[in-house]
Amino acid sequence: YSDDNRKIGEFYKERRLVLPLSKMPKMLIEAFIASEDSRFYTHQGIDIISIIRATFKNIEAGSIVQGGSTITQQVTKSFLLSPEKSYTRKIKEAILAYRIDKSFSKDEILFLYLNQIYLGHGAYGVEAASENYFGKPAQELNLAECALLAGLPQAPSRYSPFRHPERAKQRQIYVLNRMVAEDFITSIQATEAINKVLDIKPRRNWYIEEVPVYTE
Repeated sequence: YSDDNRKIGEFYKERRLVLPLSKMPKMLIEAFIASEDSRFYTHQGIDIISIIRATFKNIEAGSIVQGGSTITQQVTKSFLLSPEKSYTRKIKEAILAYRIDKSFSKDEILFLYLNQIYLGHGAYGVEAASENYFGKPAQELNLAECALLAGLPQAPSRYSPFRHPERAKQRQIYVLNRMVAEDFITSIQATEAINKVLDIKPRRNWYIEEVPVYTE
């Protein structure tokens, strides 16, 4: 802080502002569910159907366009496991995800996920990311902004709206189409969101010490 008590810089490894689920827009939660784990409320921590579906989608696209991990598995990996990529770790992840699903409510799992997930440029959780990209709290996000954030978990650097706005836009469109497919929004709402010009601007006066982030 400066002599007149103004904040002039921040130092951190993980910038996170914990936000209750009740303070998050419904469409923000739905955007993440539609894009990351559409069967979240019906599976038991792991989702074999989604894994098979994602495999075929990725083969068809010739690249990774869908992930097979559930939201519960992502919570498990983030809080309890190392970032190593091995079959042993995947087995542990599946077992722990099943146990977490039995021990926590779906809303509790979502609360952990949406406050823990890495969304690029030092931001962990939707509140910090909302401030990073849009300069406002998550509670004030519109549909287009929610969809953009929900498109980031798979590869925050690749889909960064700062560095790769065209890729971020394509990912946003994917999320909106998924929301239509899951009946969260209408086609008209999706079209309006796609056509909406977003005011994306970096936060000023912030300094971070980033740590390596491992994604799959």
